[in-house]
Amino acid sequence: MFYNIVMSRLIAITDIHGEYYKLCALLDNLALTSDDKVVFMGDYIDRGKMSRQTVDKVIDTGKICECIYLVGSHEYAMMRAKNDEHYSFLFWNYGGDATVESYGSFDNIMDVHGDFFSNLKPYYLTDKYLFVHAGIRRGIPLEKQDLHDMVYLRSEFYNNPHDLGQKIIFGHTEFDKPQIWEDKICIDTGCGKYKDAPLTAFVSENGSEYFVNSED
Repeated sequence: MFYNIVMSRLIAITDIHGEYYKLCALLDNLALTSDDKVVFMGDYIDRGKMSRQTVDKVIDTGKICECIYLVGSHEYAMMRAKNDEHYSFLFWNYGGDATVESYGSFDNIMDVHGDFFSNLKPYYLTDKYLFVHAGIRRGIPLEKQDLHDMVYLRSEFYNNPHDLGQKIIFGHTEFDKPQIWEDKICIDTGCGKYKDAPLTAFVSENGSEYFVNSED
């Protein structure tokens, strides 16, 4: 007797930054099925010229398999830019002009995808992993972490061990290739910031961990 054994995958993708074609290439290389689960970890917008199309593609991926959508630092700034001078500076000086051009106007961003942006989650937790855009602070329970920290932390997080039982998968800080520590993995490989940088996914499948990128 033969059994059809379905191998589901847990996949993480982050820091797309409006690079629609790199996202499409990565998703093609992943060849998603309905048994997969994808955690998108934020920074869908800014820098690249196709933020609106990128968000549409991310949303449409949820028709193929289960998707979890997290907030990144660029969404965090964008949603506060209209009423906060600090976040307005961050948005417009870190690629927001490309996002506005993609949507036609600043107000159109929320008019078109307001429900998506307003419902982004701060993190996603499983028995083995914590998925978060940038990091967490040691010694603070997840439910009490500051969202600003979770989307903006850098070296103070990744240069020090954390006290969570799960391995943390994160982005936000770009490296030439995925960075692997014993307790954490960063998968931001510079997509949107550097012309030739690929978009990289983390994959957990049947006890193994590996990476797939848009150039594979």
